[in-house]
Amino acid sequence: MNTSPAVPTPEPLLDRRRAGVLLHPSSLPGEGESGNLGIDAHRFLDVLAEGGMSVWQMLPLGPTHRDRSPYQCLSVHAGDSGLISPALLVQWGWLDSGPAGPADPWLARAQAQFTRDASAADRLALEEFVSAHGYWLEDYALYQALRQQQDGRPWWLWPEALRDRQPAALALARERLAEAVAQVRFEQFAFFRQWQELKQRAAQRDILLFGDAPIFVAQDSADVWTFRNYFALDEDGQPRTVAGVPPDYFSGTGQRWGNPLYRWEEMQADGFGWWLDRLRTQLGLFDLLRIDHFRGFESYWEIPADEPTAIKGRWVQAPGAALFRAFSDEFGKLPLVAEDLGFITDEVRALRDEFALPGMRVLQFAFDGGPDNPYLPHRHEVNSVVYTGTHDNDTTLGWYNALPAQQQSYTLDYLGGPHEPMPWPLMRAAFASVAILAIVPMQDVLALGAGCRMNTPGTTVGNWQWRFTWDQLTTQTVGRLRHIAQLYGRLPAGG
Repeated sequence: MNTSPAVPTPEPLLDRRRAGVLLHPSSLPGEGESGNLGIDAHRFLDVLAEGGMSVWQMLPLGPTHRDRSPYQCLSVHAGDSGLISPALLVQWGWLDSGPAGPADPWLARAQAQFTRDASAADRLALEEFVSAHGYWLEDYALYQALRQQQDGRPWWLWPEALRDRQPAALALARERLAEAVAQVRFEQFAFFRQWQELKQRAAQRDILLFGDAPIFVAQDSADVWTFRNYFALDEDGQPRTVAGVPPDYFSGTGQRWGNPLYRWEEMQADGFGWWLDRLRTQLGLFDLLRIDHFRGFESYWEIPADEPTAIKGRWVQAPGAALFRAFSDEFGKLPLVAEDLGFITDEVRALRDEFALPGMRVLQFAFDGGPDNPYLPHRHEVNSVVYTGTHDNDTTLGWYNALPAQQQSYTLDYLGGPHEPMPWPLMRAAFASVAILAIVPMQDVLALGAGCRMNTPGTTVGNWQWRFTWDQLTTQTVGRLRHIAQLYGRLPAGG
């Protein structure tokens, strides 16, 4: 690895103006409790292309806990097996029939059928996948097998020998749970294979896949269990301090996320190897990657673990510049977007700009101040990504309807007294912005109101469940989307 501290001036992330839609695959239509990577995902790519969109942005793809939050995953590398399409497994000959009901162990049936009937080529592909992803897959597979054996209990409540990863205990567990470990390997192989088919189809349609990487990881995860030395934990595996943000737009008491904080000095001493592996996996999945809570790489909000809210915390310096130099040395040009929302300092902006990372501009934040508000379109910069709203916002229609009458009037006045109803005026403003990339949530494309948001920060109930249906999307809406993409110069090359 090149360890020179010099960083060449990076090129811009995107080569031309583009537009895209924010939709997590779990929000796709289809049978079952969640959308998946099957036929509806491929159909959505067709809709994006027809609508002149060339970017599909989504949330983190990792396996979730029961609250379904993709920002508190069981692994920073693994894919969510709930996104695997049973129909594709049937098509590949790995499954005789799809799920017969919620209790049907169809993934176990698929693994058994694969073991029995798979072609030599598919067996070789599985072996190659396991070898290529061994840097995370083996620990994750054992973690999931143990977690299942332990009735879902978090790793710090396991027997001490397993909690502390004593070599003899791990060796016995691998032998005893070999079938369960093999099941996890198979599920990850199926997920990544389906993902690569989707990514190839996206490339054929000139559509970039835009992912999301949370800065922090869940305490109950394979990563923290495997690499305890990189996290600020006590001898029992409990965090001494936790992550969050101080009081802000979303919450008067701040947000106490509860994630364990990093021991940055240990990570840096090891050349940031854990981070390099993490980014390697994500860059294999996505063309672009949003770094959630970017400001935490400059300094992060440290909350004592015994505090119930995020009010009593402090800012602590982080080695962000050194980390991103390591990224540049390893991967060259970084296709990253900095989520630079919230309390942003000159130091955070300098870190972002040193690596030429686009920041974010959210239009729902633009109309509660005067003409100096940095989220207003006339304050935007080319090297940025503009949104009407994000997964953490209400839908634009829901947001607008909840505004006081005076703020509604100001918003419409700024937007030129538009004749069309919300959310289209705000979508037009996003597409007209000088920002190189404009993203609108699918809820805004469908002009949906309150009750259709993806997440309400600071709450734990009712989130991450929204899905759309195909009958909500008309050819007129797709044509209208294409029209504004063309009007503001965001159509893909070749039209």
